[in-house]
Amino acid sequence: MAARKPKLAVWKFSSCDGCQLNLLDCEDELLAIADSIEIAEFLEATRAQVRGPYDVSLVEGSISNDHDAERLRKIRKQSKLVIAIGACATGGGIQALRNGRDVDEFVRTVYAHPEFIDTLATSTPITDHIPVDFELRGCPVSKYQLLEVVSALLAGRQPRVPRHSECLECKMRGTVCVMVARGQPCLGPVTQAGCGNLCPSVERGCYGCFGPKESPNTASLADRFLATGSQRRRVREMFQSFNAAAPAFAKEAERHEPR
Repeated sequence: MAARKPKLAVWKFSSCDGCQLNLLDCEDELLAIADSIEIAEFLEATRAQVRGPYDVSLVEGSISNDHDAERLRKIRKQSKLVIAIGACATGGGIQALRNGRDVDEFVRTVYAHPEFIDTLATSTPITDHIPVDFELRGCPVSKYQLLEVVSALLAGRQPRVPRHSECLECKMRGTVCVMVARGQPCLGPVTQAGCGNLCPSVERGCYGCFGPKESPNTASLADRFLATGSQRRRVREMFQSFNAAAPAFAKEAERHEPR
Protein backbone atom coordinates (compact mmCIF):
# COMPACT_ATOMS: atom_id res chain seq x y z
CA MET A 1 0.00 0.00 0.00
CA ALA A 2 1.35 3.42 -0.95
CA ALA A 3 2.21 5.74 1.93
CA ARG A 4 -0.25 8.55 2.54
CA LYS A 5 0.96 11.91 1.31
CA PRO A 6 1.01 14.76 3.86
CA LYS A 7 -1.90 17.16 3.36
CA LEU A 8 -1.02 20.82 2.79
CA ALA A 9 -3.71 23.51 3.12
CA VAL A 10 -3.40 27.22 2.35
CA TRP A 11 -5.90 29.61 3.96
CA LYS A 12 -6.63 33.31 3.37
CA PHE A 13 -7.91 35.95 5.76
CA SER A 14 -7.65 39.79 5.49
CA SER A 15 -4.77 40.30 3.07
CA CYS A 16 -3.84 41.14 -0.52
CA ASP A 17 -3.00 37.52 -1.54
CA GLY A 18 0.61 38.50 -2.22
CA CYS A 19 2.08 35.72 -0.09
CA GLN A 20 -0.02 33.08 -1.82
CA LEU A 21 1.05 34.47 -5.19
CA ASN A 22 4.66 34.16 -4.09
CA LEU A 23 4.02 30.48 -3.39
CA LEU A 24 2.60 30.06 -6.89
CA ASP A 25 5.60 31.96 -8.27
CA CYS A 26 7.85 29.16 -7.02
CA GLU A 27 6.89 27.22 -10.18
CA ASP A 28 9.69 24.68 -10.73
CA GLU A 29 10.56 24.53 -7.04
CA LEU A 30 6.92 23.87 -6.11
CA LEU A 31 6.69 21.13 -8.71
CA ALA A 32 9.69 19.45 -7.10
CA ILE A 33 7.77 18.86 -3.87
CA ALA A 34 4.32 18.48 -5.43
CA ASP A 35 4.73 14.71 -5.78
CA SER A 36 5.47 14.44 -2.07
CA ILE A 37 2.40 16.30 -0.79
CA GLU A 38 -1.32 16.52 -1.37
CA ILE A 39 -2.58 20.08 -1.82
CA ALA A 40 -5.85 19.76 0.03
CA GLU A 41 -6.93 23.42 0.08
CA PHE A 42 -5.48 26.29 -1.94
CA LEU A 43 -8.23 28.35 -3.59
CA GLU A 44 -5.70 30.70 -5.19
CA ALA A 45 -4.48 27.75 -7.27
CA THR A 46 -7.29 25.18 -7.49
CA ARG A 47 -10.98 24.69 -6.79
CA ALA A 48 -10.30 21.20 -5.43
CA GLN A 49 -11.00 20.89 -1.72
CA VAL A 50 -10.13 17.91 0.47
CA ARG A 51 -11.41 17.60 4.01
CA GLY A 52 -9.01 17.63 6.95
CA PRO A 53 -7.27 16.85 9.12
CA TYR A 54 -4.25 18.59 7.58
CA ASP A 55 -0.58 18.00 8.23
CA VAL A 56 0.45 21.60 7.49
CA SER A 57 -1.72 24.70 7.20
CA LEU A 58 -0.29 27.94 5.79
CA VAL A 59 -2.34 30.91 7.00
CA GLU A 60 -2.17 34.28 5.25
CA GLY A 61 -3.88 37.44 6.51
CA SER A 62 -4.95 39.14 9.72
CA ILE A 63 -8.16 38.66 11.69
CA SER A 64 -10.64 41.50 11.22
CA ASN A 65 -14.05 40.05 12.13
CA ASP A 66 -15.64 37.45 14.41
CA HIS A 67 -16.39 35.07 11.54
CA ASP A 68 -12.71 34.89 10.61
CA ALA A 69 -11.71 34.36 14.23
CA GLU A 70 -14.05 31.37 14.48
CA ARG A 71 -12.88 29.95 11.14
CA LEU A 72 -9.26 30.26 12.29
CA ARG A 73 -9.97 28.29 15.46
CA LYS A 74 -11.50 25.50 13.37
CA ILE A 75 -8.41 25.43 11.15
CA ARG A 76 -6.19 25.10 14.22
CA LYS A 77 -8.21 22.10 15.46
CA GLN A 78 -7.88 20.39 12.07
CA SER A 79 -4.16 21.06 11.57
CA LYS A 80 -1.12 19.29 12.95
CA LEU A 81 1.11 22.29 12.15
CA VAL A 82 0.05 25.89 11.52
CA ILE A 83 2.42 28.38 9.87
CA ALA A 84 1.51 32.07 9.81
CA ILE A 85 2.88 33.56 6.59
CA GLY A 86 3.41 37.22 5.75
CA ALA A 87 3.21 40.56 7.52
CA CYS A 88 -0.59 40.49 7.82
CA ALA A 89 -0.57 37.13 9.60
CA THR A 90 2.46 37.90 11.78
CA GLY A 91 2.19 41.68 12.33
CA GLY A 92 -1.39 42.71 11.55
CA GLY A 93 -0.59 44.20 8.16
CA ILE A 94 -1.31 47.70 6.93
CA GLN A 95 -4.96 47.19 7.88
CA ALA A 96 -3.86 47.28 11.54
CA LEU A 97 -3.45 51.05 11.13
CA ARG A 98 -7.09 51.23 12.24
CA ASN A 99 -6.19 49.85 15.67
CA GLY A 100 -6.81 52.48 18.31
CA ARG A 101 -8.91 54.58 15.97
CA ASP A 102 -12.68 55.09 15.76
CA VAL A 103 -13.57 52.25 13.37
CA ASP A 104 -17.30 52.97 13.64
CA GLU A 105 -16.65 56.45 12.26
CA PHE A 106 -14.64 54.96 9.38
CA VAL A 107 -17.53 52.63 8.55
CA ARG A 108 -20.11 55.43 8.68
CA THR A 109 -17.97 57.61 6.43
CA VAL A 110 -17.07 55.02 3.79
CA TYR A 111 -20.17 52.82 3.44
CA ALA A 112 -23.65 53.84 2.33
CA HIS A 113 -25.16 51.14 4.56
CA PRO A 114 -22.86 50.73 7.57
CA GLU A 115 -25.41 48.41 9.22
CA PHE A 116 -24.31 45.69 6.79
CA ILE A 117 -20.66 45.87 7.88
CA ASP A 118 -19.48 43.30 10.43
CA THR A 119 -15.98 44.12 11.61
CA LEU A 120 -13.81 44.16 14.71
CA ALA A 121 -12.27 47.36 16.02
CA THR A 122 -8.82 45.87 15.44
CA SER A 123 -6.87 43.92 12.85
CA THR A 124 -4.66 41.45 14.67
CA PRO A 125 -2.05 38.77 13.89
CA ILE A 126 -2.86 35.07 13.90
CA THR A 127 -1.00 34.52 17.18
CA ASP A 128 -3.48 36.78 18.98
CA HIS A 129 -6.11 34.10 18.39
CA ILE A 130 -4.43 30.69 18.19
CA PRO A 131 -1.01 29.15 18.89
CA VAL A 132 1.11 28.72 15.76
CA ASP A 133 4.05 26.42 15.15
CA PHE A 134 6.07 28.84 13.03
CA GLU A 135 5.92 32.43 11.79
CA LEU A 136 7.28 33.41 8.39
CA ARG A 137 7.72 37.16 8.00
CA GLY A 138 7.64 39.49 5.02
CA CYS A 139 5.45 41.62 2.77
CA PRO A 140 5.38 39.42 0.85
CA VAL A 141 7.17 36.38 2.25
CA SER A 142 10.35 35.21 0.56
CA LYS A 143 9.43 32.30 -1.69
CA TYR A 144 12.74 30.64 -0.85
CA GLN A 145 12.04 30.86 2.88
CA LEU A 146 8.52 29.57 2.27
CA LEU A 147 9.82 26.51 0.43
CA GLU A 148 12.43 25.97 3.13
CA VAL A 149 9.84 26.02 5.91
CA VAL A 150 7.38 23.70 4.14
CA SER A 151 10.14 21.25 3.17
CA ALA A 152 11.67 21.31 6.64
CA LEU A 153 8.45 20.74 8.54
CA LEU A 154 7.34 17.95 6.21
CA ALA A 155 10.76 16.34 6.74
CA GLY A 156 10.53 16.75 10.51
CA ARG A 157 13.47 19.15 10.92
CA GLN A 158 13.80 22.73 12.17
CA PRO A 159 13.52 25.35 9.39
CA ARG A 160 16.62 27.43 8.72
CA VAL A 161 15.35 31.01 8.57
CA PRO A 162 17.55 33.97 9.62
CA ARG A 163 16.61 35.90 12.77
CA HIS A 164 19.33 38.53 12.55
CA SER A 165 18.80 42.12 11.45
CA GLU A 166 18.75 43.58 7.96
CA CYS A 167 21.96 45.44 8.92
CA LEU A 168 23.85 42.16 9.12
CA GLU A 169 22.51 41.18 5.72
CA CYS A 170 23.85 44.47 4.33
CA LYS A 171 27.28 43.71 5.74
CA MET A 172 27.32 40.17 4.34
CA ARG A 173 26.40 41.45 0.86
CA GLY A 174 28.79 44.40 0.95
CA THR A 175 25.99 46.98 0.70
CA VAL A 176 26.98 50.49 1.76
CA CYS A 177 24.96 51.70 4.78
CA VAL A 178 22.42 54.27 3.62
CA MET A 179 22.23 55.82 7.10
CA VAL A 180 25.97 56.44 7.29
CA ALA A 181 26.72 57.25 3.65
CA ARG A 182 23.52 59.07 2.65
CA GLY A 183 21.92 60.15 5.92
CA GLN A 184 18.67 58.35 5.10
CA PRO A 185 16.39 56.97 7.85
CA CYS A 186 16.47 53.16 7.70
CA LEU A 187 14.70 50.51 9.78
CA GLY A 188 17.41 47.96 9.00
CA PRO A 189 18.87 47.88 12.55
CA VAL A 190 15.53 46.74 14.03
CA THR A 191 14.13 44.69 11.13
CA GLN A 192 14.54 40.96 10.61
CA ALA A 193 16.48 39.97 7.49
CA GLY A 194 14.84 38.05 4.67
CA CYS A 195 14.10 40.34 1.71
CA GLY A 196 17.45 39.78 0.03
CA ASN A 197 18.71 43.26 0.94
CA LEU A 198 16.27 44.75 -1.54
CA CYS A 199 15.91 48.44 -0.58
CA PRO A 200 19.42 49.22 0.77
CA SER A 201 20.93 47.64 -2.35
CA VAL A 202 19.29 50.40 -4.43
CA GLU A 203 20.26 53.13 -1.94
CA ARG A 204 16.92 53.31 -0.13
CA GLY A 205 16.31 52.87 3.58
CA CYS A 206 14.67 49.65 4.81
CA TYR A 207 10.88 49.90 5.21
CA GLY A 208 10.64 47.11 7.79
CA CYS A 209 8.69 44.66 5.62
CA PHE A 210 9.92 41.65 7.60
CA GLY A 211 8.92 43.08 10.98
CA PRO A 212 10.93 43.52 14.16
CA LYS A 213 13.92 41.32 14.81
CA GLU A 214 14.43 39.71 18.19
CA SER A 215 14.84 42.34 20.97
CA PRO A 216 14.93 45.40 18.68
CA ASN A 217 16.10 48.70 20.21
CA THR A 218 13.44 50.76 18.44
CA ALA A 219 13.63 53.67 20.90
CA SER A 220 17.33 54.27 20.27
CA LEU A 221 16.88 54.14 16.50
CA ALA A 222 13.86 56.47 16.58
CA ASP A 223 15.75 58.95 18.76
CA ARG A 224 18.58 58.97 16.21
CA PHE A 225 16.08 59.74 13.43
CA LEU A 226 14.79 62.70 15.45
CA ALA A 227 18.31 63.91 16.22
CA THR A 228 19.25 63.88 12.54
CA GLY A 229 16.27 65.93 11.38
CA SER A 230 13.32 63.56 10.92
CA GLN A 231 9.94 64.89 12.01
CA ARG A 232 8.15 63.04 14.82
CA ARG A 233 5.20 62.32 12.53
CA ARG A 234 7.53 60.76 9.94
CA VAL A 235 9.14 58.58 12.61
CA ARG A 236 5.71 57.39 13.75
CA GLU A 237 4.70 56.55 10.20
CA MET A 238 7.85 54.49 9.64
CA PHE A 239 6.75 52.12 12.39
CA GLN A 240 3.11 52.15 11.24
CA SER A 241 3.38 50.33 7.96
CA PHE A 242 3.49 46.69 6.94
CA ASN A 243 3.69 45.38 10.51
CA ALA A 244 1.57 47.98 12.29
CA ALA A 245 0.36 45.57 15.00
CA ALA A 246 3.74 43.95 15.72
CA PRO A 247 4.19 44.80 19.44
CA ALA A 248 7.67 46.36 19.16
CA PHE A 249 6.72 48.57 16.22
CA ALA A 250 3.27 49.45 17.59
CA LYS A 251 4.76 50.50 20.92
CA GLU A 252 7.34 52.73 19.26
CA ALA A 253 4.74 54.33 16.99
CA GLU A 254 2.57 55.07 20.01
CA ARG A 255 5.51 56.84 21.68
CA HIS A 256 5.43 59.41 18.87
CA GLU A 257 1.67 60.04 18.82
CA PRO A 258 0.65 63.69 19.28
CA ARG A 259 0.03 64.54 22.93
